[in-house]
Amino acid sequence: MKDLLIKGGTVVDGTGAPAFKADVLVRNGRIAKVGPDLAADGAEVHDAAGCYVTPGFIESHTHYDATMWWQSDLDPLPGYGATTIITGNCGFTAAPISDDKAAQIEMMKIFSFFEDIPFEPFAKEVPWDWRLWSEYKESLKKRVKLPLNNASFVGHIAIRLAAMGVDAWKRAATRDEIARMAELLDDALAAGALGLSENLLDHDGDGRPIPTLLAEDEEISALFDVLERYPHASVQCVLDIGLIRDTGPEQTRRLARLLKGRDIRFQFTGLIPTIGYQGYLLEPMRALRDEIRAEGIDAWVGYAHIPFTLQIGLYKTLLFAQSGDYVWHEVVQAPTIEEKAALLADPEWRARARDSWENKSPPGSPMNNPDMLLLTRLGSENGTGPFDLTLKEYAEQKGVHRSDAMADWFLANGVYSTIRMKPFAMNDDAVVEMVHDERTVGNISDAGAHLQMLCGGGENVVYLTKYHRDQKLITIEEAVHVMTGRLAEHFRLRDIGEIKEGKRADIAVFNLAEIEQRDMEKAYDVTDGKGGITWRFTRQAAPMRLTLVNGVATFDGTKFTGAKPGEYLEPAMAAAPLAVAAE
Repeated sequence: MKDLLIKGGTVVDGTGAPAFKADVLVRNGRIAKVGPDLAADGAEVHDAAGCYVTPGFIESHTHYDATMWWQSDLDPLPGYGATTIITGNCGFTAAPISDDKAAQIEMMKIFSFFEDIPFEPFAKEVPWDWRLWSEYKESLKKRVKLPLNNASFVGHIAIRLAAMGVDAWKRAATRDEIARMAELLDDALAAGALGLSENLLDHDGDGRPIPTLLAEDEEISALFDVLERYPHASVQCVLDIGLIRDTGPEQTRRLARLLKGRDIRFQFTGLIPTIGYQGYLLEPMRALRDEIRAEGIDAWVGYAHIPFTLQIGLYKTLLFAQSGDYVWHEVVQAPTIEEKAALLADPEWRARARDSWENKSPPGSPMNNPDMLLLTRLGSENGTGPFDLTLKEYAEQKGVHRSDAMADWFLANGVYSTIRMKPFAMNDDAVVEMVHDERTVGNISDAGAHLQMLCGGGENVVYLTKYHRDQKLITIEEAVHVMTGRLAEHFRLRDIGEIKEGKRADIAVFNLAEIEQRDMEKAYDVTDGKGGITWRFTRQAAPMRLTLVNGVATFDGTKFTGAKPGEYLEPAMAAAPLAVAAE
């Protein structure tokens, strides 16, 4: 590993402190010195004139748990300065697992459905040579090399299925099963899990509540008892805020009641109401946040700073089911192209689909916003079109219902085409408020999931471009802080998130005038588990001038270098002694 001197840049150190001119010397994977006019002394020099030098960005909410086993380059994250991913969110993790094969399949199916990850490679490419989370971590460290560091939660859904088998879908847990869940959580926390991830949102493609929605207070309290024994651990929960059932406020109060008097950090994450159609929940959620903090709960609000750019497809998506449209979800579930096409053409199915859109789907769903659904050339399999008009306009031209118009367009363009949904307008004032709130978790992207619906990678730079450079709503120090030092503090990852002597040399160097969140494009490089290849959405690089992970360049200004120096990070990990800098 060569010494590297990053020279002539402006350092934004990740703490929120004012930027300053300084050089940064990297030695043995750590930041050795920070100061003006440092001598190279044999180190390779990287010219950072005109650039910012910042800590590497932390992707605070991803779902690479499965896909990193077969797509370990984590494209496009290195080109966006990302250096750490947080996995294991939303209750979905690959461990622990049951000895019962049926329960193992259920765990894979539930993860595959809710995160839009193809089931076949999940079953075939992952070794499944573990039962406990601690064993999963060791297998991961041995078998998977990544260009980013990784830290992970353990999911309550996986814990419940491991303890109860398929009965986790059906009933409350017994005392013995709750005790087993506590043992499984204890194993994970002792092995370095960030904490427990909880899911009180989801229903599956048949409308069934996920196993954790059947968990009674006694079960959740027992898991909180274990968490409380690990001061570094936290609980992360995804909630239904502005989706179908709007149970988020009620479930937040429930968890707050169970957390009251406990020293446990609490991150509650839904599609937080910074997006237009969720605006009616903004004030109630602000009040609820203040209420539970006043009760002494260490509550952190997770939020999205951009609207998700959704693509509606029929290959693998939960979008219809999560919008209460189980008729169109039948097409997604149909196993072959021919069966999907047959449904789309069937008059009886079309009648049921029209009724579903009119009477089952909520107002904010894509199907009830046809003026926001774009027919694009990128989305078409065969280029038939028409393009550059909305589904509403297409339906009006044809004189048919919007559901029939969508079915016609898919049949004409190929059933594996996609229709793009315009992003909802953001409440920028709410985003800025969350940036200024020191107990928020930003940079939530869902990267690694929903591969044919969105590309979460690259959303980080919107803080730097839209909110700082273009609209000047926040400072460069704030834009960097919310993606680095604040997140490192939240997850208690003590040796990342700052440009400081002794910290890991996870560093991003960029020229603010050069970077953008690039538009989505297709990459045909995903195994379908059947001997073929399918596609995913990705983006061209921002680009960074340089991305370093543990002192090794993962992006060199033009391309991913192929280096995979990432390590597994544990919460409360002490920074290496400063003496390392002088070795």
